Amino acid sequence: MAVSYNGLWKLLIDKGMNKTDLMNEVEISSSTIAKMSKGETVSMAILEKICEKLDCDLGDIASFERNK
Repeated sequence: MAVSYNGLWKLLIDKGMNKTDLMNEVEISSSTIAKMSKGETVSMAILEKICEKLDCDLGDIASFERNK
């Protein structure tokens, strides 16, 4: 299975934000954003911080895609 953060990227567009804005607002590193861009896992603590800042649920920003 792979992690998809497509929901997060769409949410950022809806809020008029980009990845740099997210890094600054949530205080996460560029390496974390790079991992997310590649569909790699990040800690739940980071996802929680993102959800708190963007006022959303985990399912709004991340999903699991099964390999076929």
